[in-house]
Amino acid sequence: MALLAHERYCDEIVRLTGELRATLRGADLGATVPTCPDWTLRELAEHVGRAHRWAGEIVRTRATEEVADEKVPDNSPAGDDPAALDAWLAEGAAGTADALREAGPGTEVWSWSWDHSAGFWARRMALETVVHLADAALAAEVPYTMEPEPAADTIEEWLQIVAFAQKVGYSGSAELPRDGRTLHLHATDVPGAEWLIRLGAEGVTWSREHGKADVALRGSLTDVMLVFNRRLAPDSDRVEVLGDAGLLDFWLARTSFG
Repeated sequence: MALLAHERYCDEIVRLTGELRATLRGADLGATVPTCPDWTLRELAEHVGRAHRWAGEIVRTRATEEVADEKVPDNSPAGDDPAALDAWLAEGAAGTADALREAGPGTEVWSWSWDHSAGFWARRMALETVVHLADAALAAEVPYTMEPEPAADTIEEWLQIVAFAQKVGYSGSAELPRDGRTLHLHATDVPGAEWLIRLGAEGVTWSREHGKADVALRGSLTDVMLVFNRRLAPDSDRVEVLGDAGLLDFWLARTSFG
């Protein structure tokens, strides 16, 4: 799958943060987030805002090593007023998008990943917001549907993160089987939104295709993405699991890096 344009990722950071802000208005900011039970809704929002500012500072300063949290300007909203949180989120998203646009996708900066570029951070922050917007919507009990391109890209990026984590031996990803078993993701509402994932000797690989697998996950693209990111249970009546459900459960348990 081709990446979205750099400018699109920058736009999505601002757009999705706007949706997050709308979700927070009138919501109980002290409510527990069901998919991130260690956080309240306010803490989730502050996490998103800090992530944006952190990535923006990395890009703005052309950092060659990890930036400490205390080095990031305005790293917390000014006060507990929901209006202050709203303004802080908006300013952070806009500032980070501006820094990313000014740098361009090819500018070299530090990252924890396989890709040391500003383009990596534009994509990472846009897709981070895709997932945490879902967390906020679940906590606020409002509907959530993601546009097809960012939803599909969220799945694709997560596969890259899992493969990278397995390669470097990070966390539970090292326990993923290498016996040739397969998983198939099939979005029923978007043509071509299918992934065949292979757990081979060389590690996790995948292709965009339809194919028979040991386990298949079927549903809308939004819901497949939510299950894949552990935001919707695989036994939800919104999706269908065919075949070896235990393999899907094992995958989900070993690909959580939070």
